Amino acid sequence: MIYPSIDKIAAQVGSKYLLINVIAKRAKEIKATGHLQMKESEYKSSKPIGKALEEVSKGLIHIDFEN
Repeated sequence: MIYPSIDKIAAQVGSKYLLINVIAKRAKEIKATGHLQMKESEYKSSKPIGKALEEVSKGLIHIDFEN
């Protein structure tokens, strides 16, 4: 099971589809660069997708909405 749940943090973003796109992009960045927003030991997940989810849930990734 992925922590944190997508359903729990979807309210922060407003759309599950936008959330998935943001998380996928951030996970690719983590995998390519290795740059993390927190210390490695603070993550519960070992995979980039889980780390991206944790960053969004903690408010470390800000999403700008373009109209």
